[in-house]
Amino acid sequence: MVDEQPLTRVAPRRHRFSGWDGTQDPLGDEADALFDRLSEDVFHGWDFETALRRLLSQGWRDRQGNRFNGLEEMMERLRRRRQQQLERYNLDSVFKDIEEKLDAVLRQERSGIDERLESVRDEAARRILERVAAKRREQLDSLPPDAAGAIHELQGYEFMDQRAEQAFQRLLEEIKQGVVDTYFKEMTQQLEQMSGQDMAMLRAMVADLNALVRQKLEGVPETQLQHNYEQFLKKWGQLFPNAPPTFDEFLEQLSRQMARMDSLMQSLSPEMRRQLAELAVATFGDPELQAQLAELMGGLELLSDRGRLGQHYSFFGGEQLPLDEAMRVMDRLQSIEDLERAVRGVYRGEQLDDSTREALTELLGDDSARDLDRLQRMTEELERRGLVEADAEGMRLSARGMRRIGQKALGDLFARLRRDRFGDHEVSRRGQGGERAEETKAYEFGDVFDLDVRETLMNAVQREAGVERVERVDGRTRSTRSVARVSPDDFVVHRSDTLTRSATVLMLDMSRSMPLRGYFYAAKKVALALDSLIRSSYPRDSLHIIGFSDLAREISPSALPHLSVNEYVYGTNMQHGLMLARRLLARDPGENKQIIIVSDGEPTAHIENGRPVFFYPPLPETFQKTLLEVKRCTREHIVINTFMLESNHHLVQFVNHMTRLNRGRTFFISPDRLGDYVLVDYVSSKRRAA
Repeated sequence: MVDEQPLTRVAPRRHRFSGWDGTQDPLGDEADALFDRLSEDVFHGWDFETALRRLLSQGWRDRQGNRFNGLEEMMERLRRRRQQQLERYNLDSVFKDIEEKLDAVLRQERSGIDERLESVRDEAARRILERVAAKRREQLDSLPPDAAGAIHELQGYEFMDQRAEQAFQRLLEEIKQGVVDTYFKEMTQQLEQMSGQDMAMLRAMVADLNALVRQKLEGVPETQLQHNYEQFLKKWGQLFPNAPPTFDEFLEQLSRQMARMDSLMQSLSPEMRRQLAELAVATFGDPELQAQLAELMGGLELLSDRGRLGQHYSFFGGEQLPLDEAMRVMDRLQSIEDLERAVRGVYRGEQLDDSTREALTELLGDDSARDLDRLQRMTEELERRGLVEADAEGMRLSARGMRRIGQKALGDLFARLRRDRFGDHEVSRRGQGGERAEETKAYEFGDVFDLDVRETLMNAVQREAGVERVERVDGRTRSTRSVARVSPDDFVVHRSDTLTRSATVLMLDMSRSMPLRGYFYAAKKVALALDSLIRSSYPRDSLHIIGFSDLAREISPSALPHLSVNEYVYGTNMQHGLMLARRLLARDPGENKQIIIVSDGEPTAHIENGRPVFFYPPLPETFQKTLLEVKRCTREHIVINTFMLESNHHLVQFVNHMTRLNRGRTFFISPDRLGDYVLVDYVSSKRRAA
């Protein structure tokens, strides 16, 4: 009887589903795919920083086909929102609301004067009142036409109508609060009716604040500044209920608030700018406070990295703006400017804070905030993987990223080759023992004595398995089998890859014809792949890279991802390239030395009296001087292998002559097969030279 075990009931796995908003899907392999896309741009001649900026600018589609807008589209939408504000409003009547309220005060005063005269019945009293009323009317008639001048005069005017006087005081309070709120947002909520005591408090606070700004300009240590700022908040904290914890943040907040007034002043006409300044002076009637505010704005401008706090805007709409609404429009425009700076900061790897993200969502909607989050997560993931590095100037390719691009180039080229394409070749010169291979061989004199014990013992056992020994013991004969004895003929050793140290110079044609014919992509990609191959598989080898056009120059392997070509340089100066290659190889300790030339044409330039000489069709002197360098390379046992992407009569004739002199090899190939030939030939030459 078999005991039956109870079946264990497995609870069904529960899944929770929700609407996709772009945040649930981790990047996963998408970062790899995006980096591969950047690598392709690098292969085509872009430097990595430009390629990354292009990706961030244009956006991309993910594997599910979802489109993510780039930074440029967000910037364009922000620019359109700013343009809508400029096309809607006009600042020509920014004082219209104040002027209308002032006119209402004057009408009320004139009406009140008439009412007072009509209400007096006594003739003597009426005559006295008429003289007073005439004087008041004369004062009103002589008021300056501009609002600032009228307000200044009315502050010394004795109103006959109480309602007019109250309306005028309300107008003064509105102007004062508007100006103070321009400098110190939300402070007016802490001040009551802008009384003389409030003005004295405001004046003392601004003086203390100016002292802090001067300390910042004078370079007082940050710790001391922070201490002084904390003391400032203990004294004036009731005026700044939302003050940030650090002084630098406070200055940034203050600068943003004052930028609104500066932007308004810059956007007004000179005449209106003068009127606004006079209006503030006339309203406050406190020259010392005005001087303190001017000093504060000047100090903040000196601390600003932009030179000015605000910005000039050109309004050309039809809707008139009163002063208070104009300040709100300046606030909106400043928010757009701040968002544009924050979005541009993503190019440099900067992170957006929550308030900036909320402002972007409010202005452009949830989709833009989602796309921006996706872009930031992508750059964060590339940085987390060590493929890019962020510094003050932006996102840069890291050393690991450079290796990854080289591996991508190598993988693309090797993917087209069968695994067994790299066959064994005869070994004419021995190098140092390399890594153990799976195969074994019978030991020969000179082999590395890396003994395969199992096969060696088996050979000895098999050799002596059929040998029977006859011995006599105590007068009787008997046959015995002895323990296997190992003979030198039984020795089996592991094969090992034979290594030699090679020094290679890769000469890349960077003349005008290479990018025009579309060959530079193949040349740059094979350079990256060869560098990656040598670093990963042959770390003892060395690779030097030379770019040549009218002149030759050495290119650091680390600069390969940033390599671009000048399409306007004429000349294929192989002579100078070979000279530089020969000097580099002379200093290299590698025993086997070779030059790989990738070009699309015969030499058309040479060095004469220290200067490049270009001529097409090629001059005989160009061929002669180039072949002289070939002979010098040959004497120094440097093999020259040439990969030509074009073929014509002059080219074939020159290459055949060069091959006869150097006994290297020449391949006339298409650009799409360049990588196959160069990499296969390099690995093959490694085994031949070994």
